[in-house]
Amino acid sequence: MEIINYSIDWARGEVFSAKVIALMSAFVLLCAAGFYFWGKTSMARAYWLPLAVSGVFLIVVAAGLYFANKPRITAFPQQYKENPELFVRNELERTAKSDSDLTLIVFRILPIIVIGCALGAMFITKTQWRAWFIVLMMLGAFLMAVDSNTRARNAEYHEILLKYHPN
Repeated sequence: MEIINYSIDWARGEVFSAKVIALMSAFVLLCAAGFYFWGKTSMARAYWLPLAVSGVFLIVVAAGLYFANKPRITAFPQQYKENPELFVRNELERTAKSDSDLTLIVFRILPIIVIGCALGAMFITKTQWRAWFIVLMMLGAFLMAVDSNTRARNAEYHEILLKYHPN
């Protein structure tokens, strides 16, 4: 039954990540409002829309994480009680798929996007484009930071699950 405690801790970690992302989205939306209402230069005025869009995107990401993992905290004990071997096997498959997805999207595609945005911000002088590039770099770097923690937690949880796997 110790595996349930690890599973619940993993789900709580995911819920915490969702809350961190939600907090960041609130900050980004406040910044967007600040640039909209108090921005005086053309560059400052250019930031409000990219920040608002990224703030809404972060809210969607946070909500997805939260609503996908919060129910697991209460569902895990019941699932384990019904069939412990199936529970561990399903969790092993899910954590392996999650690691594969994180590797591809967060640690291969996002860095390429951040590098592309950095190059765009350096070479494109239009203020609106530059603002989009800079905000996308910020968003990508933030998601990589949060997801590096998620990946570490996922890898640790996967290793623990392997100890409980019957094969």
